[in-house]
Amino acid sequence: MSPTRPSLTCLTDPSALLVVDASTVINLNATGCAQEILTALPNPVAVVEAVPVELAAGRQRRRDADLLNELVALNSVRIAQLENMDEPCFEGLVIGPAAVTLDDGEAATIAYAVSRNGVALIDERKAIRICAEQFPKLRVGCTVDVFAHPAVMDALGQEKLASAVFNALHLGRMRVLSRHLEWVVNLVGNERARTCMSLPKSVRLREVSSAQLPNFRGGDEIEI
Repeated sequence: MSPTRPSLTCLTDPSALLVVDASTVINLNATGCAQEILTALPNPVAVVEAVPVELAAGRQRRRDADLLNELVALNSVRIAQLENMDEPCFEGLVIGPAAVTLDDGEAATIAYAVSRNGVALIDERKAIRICAEQFPKLRVGCTVDVFAHPAVMDALGQEKLASAVFNALHLGRMRVLSRHLEWVVNLVGNERARTCMSLPKSVRLREVSSAQLPNFRGGDEIEI
């Protein structure tokens, strides 16, 4: 399979607002070329105000809050605030049993995207599952959907894109959904893939072929 297959991305509507969760911000920052990636995207990009608060809480571990502020200053991202119309959805996602609730950043990201017919970019499988169950009409993407966007691939070129994706995996510990695994491994190569702890063990601990990638052992899957 070619590592530049455009159909891998779900970001097919250039006018849709992309609402980015903390995990995607971390992954983009890890690439070392976040501004170039965001500039290449045709879509407007927003981060709800709960996300920089969440990132700032981990300032000693990461510089992601500072790097996000730089992207905002460059007009690559805008900070959005929840409004009254978002509150019922947000509260429904943060109040209740742990199995069906999310942290404030994820909940705010989803609520904002729902109200504006946007695309929520989230990487955590629990959040993706809850979106599928509670908001079946919501368009949900992930960080790899950004990397696999044709405009991003054209802007970076294959070599730089491969380095960016490897950095997101290795430094950002980016999660990869099963539908993207073959593309990601083909792009970064088996040798580098084996060093990325966020990938399933079935990818890291043995030589893989395109035919083997979907056949994960129990506990290795990262998509529900």
